[in-house]
Amino acid sequence: MDLGIAGRHAIVCAASKGLGRACATALAREGVSLTISARTKADIEATAEEIRAAHGVAVTAVVADVTTPEGRAAILAASPRADILVNNAGGPPRGDFRSFAAEQWLAAVNDNMVAAIELIRVLIDGMIERRFGRIVNITSSAVKSPVADLSLSTAARLGLTGYTAGVARQVAQHNVTINNILPGWFDTDRFRSGVTSRAKATGIAFEEQLARQQAAVPAGRIGDPAELGDACAWLCSRQAGYITGQNLLLDGGQFPGTF
Repeated sequence: MDLGIAGRHAIVCAASKGLGRACATALAREGVSLTISARTKADIEATAEEIRAAHGVAVTAVVADVTTPEGRAAILAASPRADILVNNAGGPPRGDFRSFAAEQWLAAVNDNMVAAIELIRVLIDGMIERRFGRIVNITSSAVKSPVADLSLSTAARLGLTGYTAGVARQVAQHNVTINNILPGWFDTDRFRSGVTSRAKATGIAFEEQLARQQAAVPAGRIGDPAELGDACAWLCSRQAGYITGQNLLLDGGQFPGTF
């Protein structure tokens, strides 16, 4: 299917690896030029070069931490007229909610809520003016099904979810959509770190913990980041213009509810 977005330009945050990279790659395959960001220069420049070589699109690599005002300013300076925005940022630490100080709650809200809102705020009027915009926020399946040791992440991402629900309805008439992707377990560095932590906590080997988690997923496996990237690209497509304010859960069937 031709997604109808060739020649558009996208910003993809935290795109040097994992889910962000998968989204950038899927968009590039559709002919979308990119501004991609990450904190580590070597990683983001290598990713940019690999995407250019594989898909022949223009890719601008920006060394920036999207959770800081300076980082967002650098990203926006490189791409002030983006048609597509993929918000993504690393999650806050795991742990018992009793152990977190107020500063940690505020940092989680900044990193996983405010950073995305600030980019949306700056870019959305241009999208409205051009009568095309696609915004996808990568959040977490914990928004729908909270996880005990992810309270920082869940609280902040729920805030972004509520913000999205209201703003999406205000801009839909201009062919600007805002949706959230809620990933479950995908094979990323962060996922593997979580497996390692759980394995240590229960005194078992990494491979055994991984097998247990795979068995807990009805699909019987951990997700491939490329699958999420493809879902993101489709939400950014011309064909997805009637979908907005939604939360797309990608978890292999792990959430047991009907809705």
